[in-house]
Amino acid sequence: MAEPDQKDAENPESLTGHACIQGYLRTLDTSPGVYRMLDAESRVLYVGKARNLKARVSNYARMTGHSARIARMISETASMMFLTTRTETEALLLEQNLIKQLKPRYNVLLRDDKSFPNILVAKDHAFPQIRKHRGRKADKGAYYGPFASAGAVNRTLNQLQKVFLLRNCSDSMFASRTRPCLLYQIKRCSAPCTGEISEADYAASVKDAERFLSGKSTDVQEKLAAQMAQASEEMEFERAAALRDRIRAMTQVQSAQGINPRTVSEADVIALHLESGQACVQVFFIRANQNWGNRDFYPRTGSGAEEPEILEAFLGQFYDQKDPPRQILLSHPIENTDLMAAALTEKLGRKVEILVPQRGEKAELIESAARNARESLARKMAESATQTKLLRGLAEAFELDAPPKRIEVYDNSHIQGTDAVGAMIVAGADGLLKSQYRKFNIRGDDLTPGDDFGMMKEVLSRRFKRLLKEDPDRQSEAWPDLLLIDGGAGQVSAVAEILGDLGVEDVPFIGVAKGLDRDAGKEEFHRPGARPTALRHNDPVLYFVQRLRDEAHRFAIGTHRAKRSKSVGRTPLDEIAGVGATRKRALLAHFGSAKAVSRANLSDLKAVDGISEAMAQTIYDFFHARG
Repeated sequence: MAEPDQKDAENPESLTGHACIQGYLRTLDTSPGVYRMLDAESRVLYVGKARNLKARVSNYARMTGHSARIARMISETASMMFLTTRTETEALLLEQNLIKQLKPRYNVLLRDDKSFPNILVAKDHAFPQIRKHRGRKADKGAYYGPFASAGAVNRTLNQLQKVFLLRNCSDSMFASRTRPCLLYQIKRCSAPCTGEISEADYAASVKDAERFLSGKSTDVQEKLAAQMAQASEEMEFERAAALRDRIRAMTQVQSAQGINPRTVSEADVIALHLESGQACVQVFFIRANQNWGNRDFYPRTGSGAEEPEILEAFLGQFYDQKDPPRQILLSHPIENTDLMAAALTEKLGRKVEILVPQRGEKAELIESAARNARESLARKMAESATQTKLLRGLAEAFELDAPPKRIEVYDNSHIQGTDAVGAMIVAGADGLLKSQYRKFNIRGDDLTPGDDFGMMKEVLSRRFKRLLKEDPDRQSEAWPDLLLIDGGAGQVSAVAEILGDLGVEDVPFIGVAKGLDRDAGKEEFHRPGARPTALRHNDPVLYFVQRLRDEAHRFAIGTHRAKRSKSVGRTPLDEIAGVGATRKRALLAHFGSAKAVSRANLSDLKAVDGISEAMAQTIYDFFHARG
């Protein structure tokens, strides 16, 4: 990308709208690049790309011919910023990066952009392992995916284990086995760990699994069927029955996938349904002529964008961190098909086609995805209407100025003060926003074990100090409109003190106490300067608050359990500088326990494989300095 050439033309503060935009035309040239439109408070309204910056900006300077959305955006524009690039493709990539970073109000924004899981056949061992993988593809092996969800991967892996009997255990567990595990007994693994299968036969099973994942399932089934027939002829009925079960399991994989196109080997099928200003994009992942699941997305439509702009923005942001397939099938044409295809081709390193099919099997795939998008959006809108009603009821019940757009619910979890964690969940008009949940490992060394007030103080202080640092002007959607705290009057007083010290005095908060006999339905609600109140037993708002509190409690306990399970496996060896996982395993294997390591003399420590003389001295000094 060319070195950014940022231009801020002199622009009188009094000029806005068309007059403001007109003032920039004198200094612009015909270079490709990215432009930003800002309001009077320097908030970014819109980020766009252009093949010719001067031509694009001159369109905005026209007085007529704009949609209502663009007209509103122009009227709010008080200044502009520009970055030039070498090519329009670079401008497209920069535009999508800036949109994701700045989240402008008038741009289409993909709000849920998590990575997708893959199946990895690891190749760093004589007996390769098959497992689920998410994230950067740094491990050596063959990757198959993406799958739409962890559930889709788990179902496929479960069936693949039945068919190909490949191991899913870790290398350390593999090395430590002296007899086959339960998976071998239930015919889910061929037990290469104890030599129940030869390396050559296991490699053949791995090859068959990879052929199946590559779309050659018919070949694999024919091979298994031939082996089954041969086993029957040789009167090996037990082996024939096992092969029959493997063929059935393979058939179950294919039937569970539903759509298995014959003419489409690798594609993402992307369909959009737009209704009442809300959009749903449905994506089917077709790989190796198999459907590896579907996922729906609900992008923000930028105050009224149309189908072509929504789909183009979705493609740019969706494939920002993901490898595109060879074909992308769309339900609607986009404005810059060739440009988007060129950008994705450059990213993938091989040709990417973008098609809007009108007939044949590809059109049937689009129709299926579009139907799913339509039905998903209808369910989402129904849920959203109910959620909006609940938020209005919440505002009325607790005398809030307006229905909250973002509710943050806090809870703590610990066992007698150990492994203490704080948890925050988030809810809004779209329901629970799980991508914005946060956990806090309690760091306070001066806290008394079990000090709930102290833990809440640490959690809220860290949360709001970060908000004040990152968004002091509250321009983002990260600031809450309401806090729900698990606790009564004492917790509410503590929260009031914490927020007061931070200068945050306009965020309302409510303490939710269990009430009489700690029964659900008898909750008391505490607010600063007000007497405790209760809601009717059958009030939908009460059920709503209970669900939020229970979800925060569930998340806090789950986080605590995860932390506790990690600490269970910790030993004093973890505190020694230079002793990592490999040396720890070697020491424990040699001595049997951390306690035995602590009692070992220097010469015994030096005898351990992988422990140098200097490291032996470090370990010896660590334990003996501690007395």
